[in-house]
Amino acid sequence: MEQYDRLYELYETVDTETVRAYQELVDLFPPLRSTVGLSQWESARTELDERKSAIAERYSEPYAELAAHLTREEAFTALDLYSKYDRTVNVLVLDVDETLRSAGDTDNEIPRPTLHLLTEFHERGIPIVVCTGQTLENVKGFMIQGLGNDIVESGSLSVVYETGNAVFTPNHGTDTKRLLYEGLDRVIVETFDDVRGRVLSEAPDAVRRGCHLQGNEFNVTIKPNAEVGSERAVAVIDEAIRYFCGLVGEALADAVDADVADPALLARTHFANDPEIARVLDEGDVARDGDPASAPEPFTDALERLDVGYYEGDAAELVSLELDKPTGVREALDVLGIEDPFGLAMGDSKSDLRVMEWLAETDRGIAAAPEHASETVLDHVNDRDELVYAAGEANTVLRIVYGMELLAALDGV
Repeated sequence: MEQYDRLYELYETVDTETVRAYQELVDLFPPLRSTVGLSQWESARTELDERKSAIAERYSEPYAELAAHLTREEAFTALDLYSKYDRTVNVLVLDVDETLRSAGDTDNEIPRPTLHLLTEFHERGIPIVVCTGQTLENVKGFMIQGLGNDIVESGSLSVVYETGNAVFTPNHGTDTKRLLYEGLDRVIVETFDDVRGRVLSEAPDAVRRGCHLQGNEFNVTIKPNAEVGSERAVAVIDEAIRYFCGLVGEALADAVDADVADPALLARTHFANDPEIARVLDEGDVARDGDPASAPEPFTDALERLDVGYYEGDAAELVSLELDKPTGVREALDVLGIEDPFGLAMGDSKSDLRVMEWLAETDRGIAAAPEHASETVLDHVNDRDELVYAAGEANTVLRIVYGMELLAALDGV
């Protein structure tokens, strides 16, 4: 209660908005080479230091940092979370596409405020696990561009790529790269190989001409040639998922070498357990009323180990449930040596939801999502802590987590 009262007094009596404005200018607009630019930056830095010193003298240094970085609402949210969990986040588990960056709102770039906060967390010793469906080379490219090679190669950043197929953690010797997909059995591997070889060559014309195969190590991912999220991209991915589900069933039937009546229908029925896929199938008037119980056991058992991901206007993807994002995250935490994780999981899709659910079930973290995330993701996040943010504004949640750390420091003040 004392922290609540002090926080209330801080935001009632101090012009925190101006302090935050100075902090943002100093953090995000470094001194320019021109004399005028340098002079203005130094003036802002001096004013910021004076205002923070005044707050620190009256309250304490953590309160000065709270005032400089968090809005009133963010500060009280941080206090609520810290009071609820009685611990701070010690690892960030972050999806990238439509989570840290957004095709429609940030021109597919991670915004500077978000990158700056990630750098701050790194400097405070908080490991970062990037958890994505992207290929390793793509992830390495934009992370080096955004955070710099020193952070990427620091040994405290790990990349779970292709939705959990492998983990890359630089500077960890023989554990630098763990190829988890190498442990899958023959049926699953043959199914993936078959789907990969046929997915475009046998696709309907609209899909064959309107999509391309992403260069993954293992997953099978088809992407639209049109701009992600555009009407054309939505239409072609919807058409692709209707075809894709059936193709997976056919490939699986060949791999188990069993007599399966209409494996495409059975696979569509199975994958339509996802309400978004069910909606797309229904809108295309594609049947999904098969009886999985009528299929041979080897087929149904293997089907339970596969999943098809649908990302509206972005991708259709075949993944193995034995190699999902939680599996990759656990491997990353093992390499990083985090034995008692309490993570912040940020994501927008069904694969991210599995990480969030694992953290919730094991009492190992909190979850956040953009407002355009899948309904099931938003339901989970709202049921937990309501950490939903606007597209391209992941920095708002990162500030709240930073605030939890500052509030923890106050316990010893």
